[in-house]
Amino acid sequence: MAAAGGRRILPLVVFLAGLLVLGGAILLQLSGISSAPQPSAIGGPFTLTDQNGKPFTEKDLAGAPTLMFFGFTHCPDVCPTTLFEVSEVLRAAGDNADKVRVLFVSVDPARDTPAMLKDYLASFDGRIIGLAGTQEQTDAIASAYKVYARKIPTGDAPEDYTMDHTAIVYLLDKQGRFVNAFNLQRPPEEAARDLSGYL
Repeated sequence: MAAAGGRRILPLVVFLAGLLVLGGAILLQLSGISSAPQPSAIGGPFTLTDQNGKPFTEKDLAGAPTLMFFGFTHCPDVCPTTLFEVSEVLRAAGDNADKVRVLFVSVDPARDTPAMLKDYLASFDGRIIGLAGTQEQTDAIASAYKVYARKIPTGDAPEDYTMDHTAIVYLLDKQGRFVNAFNLQRPPEEAARDLSGYL
């Protein structure tokens, strides 16, 4: 008899437990809390200077999808390779390339002036915008976009160092909101088609 009563109670307990879990999930959703990282957590206010000496802020991101990459002009391999690959995507995009913005943000404010960026970017697609700032401004955008950047000494002199840094390409939509990391490890034509979906 007791066993039969236990069998009747068990489904009720399971049902009530399910209601509690569902109710908790609804409350979390309504309160905006989630254990998964939210795209909106990436991005925020910043002020930098482009390679022509003009100020550039997060407000300038509006109006066009953006590819944003963090690096530095003394980078031996990853940065020039990425900038070349982005240049190839712009070439493959044809007329649509003029509707896309590409930003190369320096994580090395001690060496990368706007003039230095201008010289460096002359080797790549002319539509790529270089951005530099003070240490404080660089730290602010790195924090906003969750970018890791650290100076690694390579010799005894103060100027003997390289920068270890986040090497993903950020894709932002036309409102300047983070979408995802943009995959360059594919044919430029395929990457260009993907990018055109955000125009």
